[in-house]
This record gives sequence, C-alpha cells and structure tokens, in this order.
Amino acid sequence: MEMINAIGRRKAAVARVYLTEGTGKITINKRELNDYFPSGLVQYVVKQPLQLLDVAEKYDIKVNLYGGGFTGQSQALRLAIARALVKINAEDKKALRAAGFITRDSRIVERKKPGQPKARRRFQFSKR
Repeated sequence: MEMINAIGRRKAAVARVYLTEGTGKITINKRELNDYFPSGLVQYVVKQPLQLLDVAEKYDIKVNLYGGGFTGQSQALRLAIARALVKINAEDKKALRAAGFITRDSRIVERKKPGQPKARRRFQFSKR
C-alpha cells in the first residue's frame, strides 16, 4: 500500500493526513498524539474512526495540523482520517457515515458587523 492522503477541516482548523501501513503510530506536527493532545477525551475523538473499523494498529498516521483550538483540530483530524480510510476501502463509507464521521461540520464563527460590539450583540440602547 502506498501513502494515502486526505484533508479535514473544522472551524479554523485544517488537518492534512498521510496514511501508511504500520503499527498504529499517530504523529502530529512531529509530536506524538499524547504529547500534542494531553486530554484523553480529545485523543478518543481522534481515534474514533479507527476504532469503529478495528484498524487502530494497522496504519501509521502522519499529520500536519494548524489553525483553531484543540477541539476544532481534533475534529478536523477525525474527518481527515475518516476520509483517508474511505479512500483505502470504499465499503467502510457506510459505517463511517452512520457514525457521523464523514460529514463536514460547516459551522464557523460569524463575522463581527460594523456598528455592533459582536456578530449579533447590539450596543446597549436606552431611550433616556
């Protein structure tokens, strides 16, 4: 198997994933998964598609990850891994889609409007 690459985005985060056959090592920006994401919950989110298909020890994953915070980054990475797994075996798409790992979450921060302190918040108004 040659190298498979895929991209995942979430909010401001972008994850580029390179999948090769291996022993289950996940390297993010040249750091180990548990160095980059110390939180167990976030590590779980990243590994969800691999555990769903029982291939966690089958592939080595190299990741370039930038933008956003750790939640957005982890979800972008999850999407990228799911997309890469579908490239390897198209039959897995149904299971991944049912678990919700294929859908791109398009919600991003709404822009701030002029004449307002935030996107929807208005300045305080008083008649007197």
